[in-house]
Amino acid sequence: MSLEEHFDAAFAAALALQEKQIQQSYRPVIGVHKWFARRPGTLFRNLLLAEYNGDVPLQDSYYRAHRLRGVIADPFMGGGTPVVEANRLGFGVVGADVNPMAYWIVRQELSAIDDARLVAAAEEVIETVAAGVGSLYRTTCTICGRDAAVKYYLWVKLARCPGCGEQVPLFPGYLLAEAVRHPKWVFACPSCLQLAELGERPGKGQTAPCPHCGGSVGGPGPARRGHIACTKCGHDVAYPVACASPPEHRMWAIEYHCEHCKPTHRGRFFKPPSPADQDLYEAARRRLAQTHGLPIPEQAIPAGDETTRLLRWGYRRYRDMFNDRQLLGLGTLFERICGLSDQALREALLTVFSDALRYQNMLCRYDTYALKCQDVFSVHGFPVGLVACENNLLGIPGVGSGGFSHFVEKYRRAKAYCRQPFESHGSGSKRCRLTILGEGIAAQAVDHFPNAEAREAWLSAAPATEIEIPPASLDGVFTDPPYFANVQYAELMDFCYVWLRQGLDQDHQAFAPQSTRSSQELTGNITMGRNLADFAEGLSRIYCHYASGLKDGAPFAFTYHHNELEAYAPLIVAVLDAGMDCTTVLPAPAEMGASLHINGTGSSILDSVFVCRRRVDLAIAPPSAEELRALLVNDCREMQAGGVRVSLGDVRCLANGHLTRMAINILRSDWSADRDTEARLAQASDALGSLSGGLREVVAAEAILAALVAEAPPEKPLALI
Repeated sequence: MSLEEHFDAAFAAALALQEKQIQQSYRPVIGVHKWFARRPGTLFRNLLLAEYNGDVPLQDSYYRAHRLRGVIADPFMGGGTPVVEANRLGFGVVGADVNPMAYWIVRQELSAIDDARLVAAAEEVIETVAAGVGSLYRTTCTICGRDAAVKYYLWVKLARCPGCGEQVPLFPGYLLAEAVRHPKWVFACPSCLQLAELGERPGKGQTAPCPHCGGSVGGPGPARRGHIACTKCGHDVAYPVACASPPEHRMWAIEYHCEHCKPTHRGRFFKPPSPADQDLYEAARRRLAQTHGLPIPEQAIPAGDETTRLLRWGYRRYRDMFNDRQLLGLGTLFERICGLSDQALREALLTVFSDALRYQNMLCRYDTYALKCQDVFSVHGFPVGLVACENNLLGIPGVGSGGFSHFVEKYRRAKAYCRQPFESHGSGSKRCRLTILGEGIAAQAVDHFPNAEAREAWLSAAPATEIEIPPASLDGVFTDPPYFANVQYAELMDFCYVWLRQGLDQDHQAFAPQSTRSSQELTGNITMGRNLADFAEGLSRIYCHYASGLKDGAPFAFTYHHNELEAYAPLIVAVLDAGMDCTTVLPAPAEMGASLHINGTGSSILDSVFVCRRRVDLAIAPPSAEELRALLVNDCREMQAGGVRVSLGDVRCLANGHLTRMAINILRSDWSADRDTEARLAQASDALGSLSGGLREVVAAEAILAALVAEAPPEKPLALI
């Protein structure tokens, strides 16, 4: 059992932690298209090499080229990390996902493309579209009076006062830019809406005089907790209110780029919108109304755990999340891409278009610290902010981010990495790239079980159980399954899918459905009525199906983390139903602590990696309470050695993983998969509850951290938070 013996948790942690800080630098392949909560490619490379590269230490083999043979399967393909890493090492791969967007992303990751032809086609498309709509993204520089390119437009939502009918701007605050990447603090004046640049930010409860009107600048915004006082009559205005249309917006600031002034100008260029800027938007509105036949999706937004927030704000169709200038530009760009005759180039640029949508909508926000547009999916949901950021559609070459041209370059870098992968060695200023000659990311797409001697890929946009797996055919299963209800993949990916399917549904059956939502999606979802029992039942079916195809002794390894111990019970059901034992649980970094959906929540950044195998001959005795604490302390020490600042949330999640392994190996002797799901889930939950209760004091996160502090060498204290 190589993986259990040869996995170097500290080494893998150091690589994974660095990768998650700048994942597109370590694994540029992810630049093909956004997927949620991608696990580190470095982690799966380490797992695969630990299992299949014999007794060679990971630190010796990691930076070498490999040409391994066999077939690896991933029944929860998602963004394709295990599939891509296995393909790179030489394996044939089987990948399935019920979400057609996941299928498409992995297909594009493994497909070859000619760099020069891709760039040439993209430049032709950009030039044509710029001639049509590029003038809508221009403004006048307030310094030199010359024509300049707009980077971002800032808009504020409006709410109609039920008392007087006034459209009230919902400013949560008036800060535009912090004095970090710009020399001064920039605020909008609440009275005149002109911009004021201040050398210092006013203290709490204080303001500064507006240089334009003498009003007060730097105070808090009036919109608070769903209420605001009408600026005209003082009536209380509640927001959002149920309505049949999305909220209106008012443009209040612009960040632009002046090529003429930039060499001598410090900081960014900001201005309030002029009448000419407002007129340009109105021109775009009129053009959209007069232009017919643009490929703009008309699908309604169905209710869902994430999309209900959109409906509450009045967004009824996916097109409602874009303003008229965005719809005109996106429709024009999409139409031009669809006109390309070369299918491979057309599909590549449609993929780029789909990915760029994340930065081309009215749910994007402006980061006042980094001074850039934020991805709509930065929090793995649909945040409806009161201030929206409209990006330049095509982008300014070498300036800003989020434009179509920026995403073309990201896609090009991704495919260049696929042709010649590299690994990053060292950290900080000492980090260097080591080219791994002899490896590559590419596969021959097939519609049958892959040849173990060839790097073939059998990918399917279907439930994983519909893939026919011959007995004793898989050298391993490596996967990252859904973490119950942590991410609503289909609800989020429909945002891109409704556009992309318009260009792909004629050639690809996977894009025939109107939505990526499926009753067979394995996520907990209140709106769809999918609970923990449904999750357990679906997980069990898939684990049983793939475990039955494993060769003798082959591993079934998967990552998992959840704050609630109850969410681990379905894993117990699935593993035991599949006739497997859990031979070990390994710790590994999986998230970046600074990620917007994690930062400040107390959640863990660590996964438990469960390594399971079909019934093994050797007895696996569950650890005692003392042994369990020793395991946790050792896990934390290895993570610390890899650079992780161990938190209470981390210890709790690692404890959940070990308790789950204990429950699996305690219950295996008299487990019956013939009982109904509720009964099996209850037995698993009871075992977890009993173990957790009986070992509460021993495995308490606070106790583990205290033990770490007490046992840490004085010259190397652990960094705890």
